[in-house]
Amino acid sequence: MPDGMMEPLIQAQPGIGGRRILLVSDAWVPQVNGVVRTLATLARELGAMGHVVEVIGPERFRTLPCPTYPDIRLALRPGRGLARAVADFAPGHVHIATEGPLGMAMARLARRRGWRFTTCFATRFPDYIAARTGLPAGWFYAWLRRFHNRGDGTLVATMSLGSELAGRGFREVRPWTRGVDLAAFHPQVAGVADAYPGLARPIFAYVGRVAVEKNIEAFLRLDLPGSKVVVGDGPQRAALERAFPAVRFTGARFGAALAASYAAADVFVFPSRTDTFGLVLLEALACGTPVAAYPVTGPVDVLAGAAGHVGMMDTDLRRAALGALGADPAVCRAHAERFSWRACAELFLRHLVPAGI
Repeated sequence: MPDGMMEPLIQAQPGIGGRRILLVSDAWVPQVNGVVRTLATLARELGAMGHVVEVIGPERFRTLPCPTYPDIRLALRPGRGLARAVADFAPGHVHIATEGPLGMAMARLARRRGWRFTTCFATRFPDYIAARTGLPAGWFYAWLRRFHNRGDGTLVATMSLGSELAGRGFREVRPWTRGVDLAAFHPQVAGVADAYPGLARPIFAYVGRVAVEKNIEAFLRLDLPGSKVVVGDGPQRAALERAFPAVRFTGARFGAALAASYAAADVFVFPSRTDTFGLVLLEALACGTPVAAYPVTGPVDVLAGAAGHVGMMDTDLRRAALGALGADPAVCRAHAERFSWRACAELFLRHLVPAGI
């Protein structure tokens, strides 16, 4: 199950004087991942603030499966239909959330019409492609730099990622943090006692998409006491289940069952080295569960400024996992409470530019 792992729903309510905001994304329902979760929650927050939000995703077009990841559908030749959808909505602001076929088509349309737009660097596609194909990541970063620099601002989730992209020649990089649903994710959520029946303590859990770029095998190979659990689904699940029969694979979980999966674990292990943020980090902390991770973009930003022991980062993931044990759930929760989706939406609004449509 990908980052965020709750079914998104938009209820954008028009308000007097509210902005008309168009979000264009190749990642949208029924996909379940961090980008979808962020956009869905952002749209709800903006709607509650009186703005009108339209999301154009691949479900409106003919699609084909993404190579090596067939669960993701990509829009096929969306240009003409996209132009009609934009004209029908008549947005005051345009934000391109992804660099796939829809994002590229929207950027081309905007350049032809002289419209302004912002973009978001939310996924390290160059690193993912390099991991799957062996091709140099630098080739794809060069292409992405041209794509994003044609807009009027590239939003990034962390300062460390922003500094990295600026060093690669990305211009107008702007910070846009993330939030967590503190009502849905908390230590006392229903079902904690039944989340992992029969497993020996301590329980070390990974929650997220089960795919090669998540580096899950680095976690599963660790010599740790107790039990290991993987909550989620994805293209690597079957292979990992065969390779690690002692690990409990639960499949995807949603809602209270997902929150209970975090709250019932003793440590949340985040083995990814390539995520640009990692919403699951905040969800685990909100449930009172400490985090073990590598000291890379995402964890270093999320865990920064914690007023107490909320986990451990180390280049040795085993040392981080063992060091995270014993953290105070109340301290973890208090740190997560610093991250608000309303603040995320307000910051997003400050970065928007008039489209000129």
